Amino acid sequence: MFIGEYEHSVDTKGRLIMPAKLRDEIGDKFVVTKGLDGCLFAYSQTEWTAFEEKLKSLPLSSKNARDFTRFFLSGAIECEIDKQGRFLITSNLRDFANLEKDVVIIGVNTRIEIWSKEKWSKYSSDENINVDEIAENMTMLGI
Repeated sequence: MFIGEYEHSVDTKGRLIMPAKLRDEIGDKFVVTKGLDGCLFAYSQTEWTAFEEKLKSLPLSSKNARDFTRFFLSGAIECEIDKQGRFLITSNLRDFANLEKDVVIIGVNTRIEIWSKEKWSKYSSDENINVDEIAENMTMLGI
């Protein structure tokens, strides 16, 4: 399970250091794709395969299912960690998530999310996130 919050920087070539605490679990090769809320999602090979299977099971006749599948698969890239613990994020994914320099990498259970620091600060601010309200809504999901 991925947990934690880490700050790093994208270098001039578009490379980002994978935090050491997340590196062992995600493996040497993993998949990065467009995520929800304006960030990128990173999946281990095992989790990506499970996600792909779920996408395959969606009905082709559903426009929402086709759009959802296109969104995640069209931008997906396989990444590999180099000897310095870095991986390359393609320019289209950096543009999608507005990754220019300062980045926040967070562990979110079965995936890693990669956010621009500015976007993460806005998203996770007290003005945007009302934990009490979210907790109330989670009771509907049995949590």
